[in-house]
Amino acid sequence: MSDLIAKTSMDQRLAAIVTPVIEGLGFELVRLRLMAGKTRTLQIMADRPDGGIEVEECAAISTAVSAVLDVEDPLEDAYTLEVSSPGIDRPLTRLKDFGAWEGYEARIETTELIDGRRRFKGTLMGIEGEEVLIEIEEQGGPITIGLQFEWLSDAKLILTDDLIAEMLRTRKASGAIDETEFDEIETEAGAPGGPHSEE
Repeated sequence: MSDLIAKTSMDQRLAAIVTPVIEGLGFELVRLRLMAGKTRTLQIMADRPDGGIEVEECAAISTAVSAVLDVEDPLEDAYTLEVSSPGIDRPLTRLKDFGAWEGYEARIETTELIDGRRRFKGTLMGIEGEEVLIEIEEQGGPITIGLQFEWLSDAKLILTDDLIAEMLRTRKASGAIDETEFDEIETEAGAPGGPHSEE
């Protein structure tokens, strides 16, 4: 289990319990975090292997995960379970994520200093073996560097117009967005004599 998916030993223990349940429903665990607070929160991000998860599917995962956690009972104190999609500016937690999002901008942090820095911002250039390739700006212009996947402590996509456009295109292709609904809403809102009319 990658540390990017589950960082602490408790996160990893919980991930080991919930991963088979999530995969059994046809999804993948993207990230799991047990957050401290007055009431602890167990945050689970899941997605389809090919991307795209709906609210009802998150609810189904939540129900299934709750049932197995009630049986296994790894957490002594009360907690709140949150299941969500990774979102547009998603965390990158698996080596394959860096290949899947090649060409998009990302922020990557490493556990150790590399050439005097821990933070790298640039364009993902895919993967090579166990290395994540990222093009960063240096004084002389753009250069592509390779970072060992095991060196990474955090990584996520940066919200850009290109990324939003790609997400919308993907959701439209999957049928998650029905453009006819938007056309009707626009027509009704702008209709003469409608509720927004000044007449």
